[in-house]
Amino acid sequence: MSSVNAPRLGGSRAYAVWIAAVLAYASAVLQRTTMGVAGLDATERFGASATIVSTFVVVQLLVYALAQVPAGLLLDRYGSRVTLTAGAVLMAAGQLLLAHADTVTVAILARVVVGAGDALTFSSAIRLVPAWFPAARVPILTQLTGILGQVGQIASAVPFVMILSLHGWAPAFTASAGVAACGALLALLLVRATPPGTRRPTVKQDLRRIPLVLGRILRHPATQLGFFTHLTSGFPGIAFSMMWGFPYLTAGERLPLPVASGVMTVLVLAGIVSGPVIGALTQRHPLRRSTLVLLIIATILVPLIALVLWPGPAPMWLLIVLVAGLAIGGPGSNVGFDFPRTDLARHRLGTATGVVIMGGFVGGLVAILVIGLVLDALRPDGAYDLEAFRIAFAVQIPLILAGITGMLVCRRNLRRRMAARGQVVPPWREVLRNGRWRRI
Repeated sequence: MSSVNAPRLGGSRAYAVWIAAVLAYASAVLQRTTMGVAGLDATERFGASATIVSTFVVVQLLVYALAQVPAGLLLDRYGSRVTLTAGAVLMAAGQLLLAHADTVTVAILARVVVGAGDALTFSSAIRLVPAWFPAARVPILTQLTGILGQVGQIASAVPFVMILSLHGWAPAFTASAGVAACGALLALLLVRATPPGTRRPTVKQDLRRIPLVLGRILRHPATQLGFFTHLTSGFPGIAFSMMWGFPYLTAGERLPLPVASGVMTVLVLAGIVSGPVIGALTQRHPLRRSTLVLLIIATILVPLIALVLWPGPAPMWLLIVLVAGLAIGGPGSNVGFDFPRTDLARHRLGTATGVVIMGGFVGGLVAILVIGLVLDALRPDGAYDLEAFRIAFAVQIPLILAGITGMLVCRRNLRRRMAARGQVVPPWREVLRNGRWRRI
């Protein structure tokens, strides 16, 4: 294609498509996190224990995680417009079902439907970024996609909680379903997989070759590093925002409802502020992306340990520091998408992105389930207190350490592959001695 007829990347049409995708993703985050802020209401509505209520979210996350590879294959085959629209429709149906659910079985089925729709959304949104924008803008816009989408969490922590407290379960979840329906309409009307004049690369899947192709993607160290990056940096924030953060703040720390909602809002605002910074650092220092993520993980691990060991109720400053660390972990987990983007073929990015997304959500569902089990073991009567929450939250520490180990092993394997093709990552002592850190 000649340069005269080449599509223009990054213009107003590109931003219209991107904004529609971000809004669809924000709607998905709202649907994803409603059960977290409604956890205590769910125990009363269904007469269920913490383990059962956490199972609602665990099943949703399990479906989300297991559906990532099929969602990636569908994305590679049909493009973002189809998958974003279908995902929003599924989430609207799931929330409507939950709004009128009276039994645990129906509620779990509803969360399965929500999880399936959610699985189609984020990878579809970030797939649009390299298709519509120049490569130099991709890291920052990928971060902004993930961070701006977290506005949906503010919607669950403030207006959703308000509707839930004033009008009850059914109106709150019905309103949430309406938001998902609006997201579906926006995606259908505005989103296109590629700019006009660009042929979208389609992948006609041979079912017999899918295991072979998937195996190659899974074995690639860039995919593995992305998986462990997303897992380690992302799962503590997922467990906090989707299930146990709000109950911990209200039942554990005994914060008033408006104050707890304010703390949960900080979780989103800190991520919005840090996301562009992390995206810019990723773009400026592409060979130090994993080091950046390890530093981000430290901002989660250190305050988490302090919270577990703190005698008595935690001071507000420590809660804010913890929540800020969890918030920064969101953009940190998004760095995981950058590893396969720079090392795998573009027509396989949908599948690779799905594998990376599985990391944080597999870790999140394990943490959510284990925290619920520990709480029920410590307080079988359901009277969860600060001591029980702190012991339960401590189970995340070994999970974080295991994730860091996986990152280090996969990074070493990826750097060996990079060195074989002539791209050597110099050690820090050499970088600092020669003053080259600004260029790597």
